[in-house]
Amino acid sequence: MRLAKDHNTQAAPRQCDVGAVTCDGRADMLPTTSYSPISQGNGALSSRDAARHTAGAKRYKYLRRLFRFKQMDFEFAMWQMLYLFTSPQMVYRNFHYRKQTKDQWARDDPAFLVLLSIWLCVSTIGFGFVLGMGFFETMKLLLWVVFIDCVGVGLLIATLMWFITNKYLMKPQSKGYDVEWGYAFDIHLNAFYPLLVILHFIQLFFINHIIIRDGFLAYFVGNIFWLVGVGYYIYITFLGYSALPFLKNTVALLYPFGLLILLFLLSLGLGWNFTKGLCWFYKYRVQ
Repeated sequence: MRLAKDHNTQAAPRQCDVGAVTCDGRADMLPTTSYSPISQGNGALSSRDAARHTAGAKRYKYLRRLFRFKQMDFEFAMWQMLYLFTSPQMVYRNFHYRKQTKDQWARDDPAFLVLLSIWLCVSTIGFGFVLGMGFFETMKLLLWVVFIDCVGVGLLIATLMWFITNKYLMKPQSKGYDVEWGYAFDIHLNAFYPLLVILHFIQLFFINHIIIRDGFLAYFVGNIFWLVGVGYYIYITFLGYSALPFLKNTVALLYPFGLLILLFLLSLGLGWNFTKGLCWFYKYRVQ
């Protein structure tokens, strides 16, 4: 009887804490309660998480932070602006990291948009000064550039690229994925920033002294600025969409480079000065 009792005592399992390591050294196989926005089954969001990740909820959160400057990371936004010139691939690696951590490709911090708006205002005022515009003419030009050239054209391009990529560039096995419209607009803003700095800031120092004069050197220098600026726009746009793993044939977004180079060579042969035409157009706008 004593031997049987000892045997039963040894066979009884020892009590251990749930969720910890078992007494014999093996890890418990109990499910954890850690948060994961995507379920491990079919990749679909739960009803609560889906509501949190809808486009309307993301837009509301973004707009709400637009007027809360203390919540914006301006240092990181300036880092992105620097790397858009030196290494734009680094910027899109951060977008990929945001998708993994926050389940969205588009920015959730409007700091970049705020800094871009400041750049746009300062450079446009400088453009008005170089062209000899008065205060009210410069303010009118500023409204045109901000709401038409940047926002209006940006909305149009982002919507067009959003439609094209979702309609024609999706991989067959990428069912359930789509290009976020907000991400398409972020790509436009990323590509627009170097274009803005090159054409609306650096070029200002050459307009009165070289570009608006007559002769080959004038339109060669002016058109070089356009070649570099638009080239940046095309390349950064390509990088943005090629960063999405569920898109195919994104190299087609580089094809406009051929047309750009052809147009540049044609402008040199025919004596077209794009910057002089832009200056005339700006003056015509504010009349």
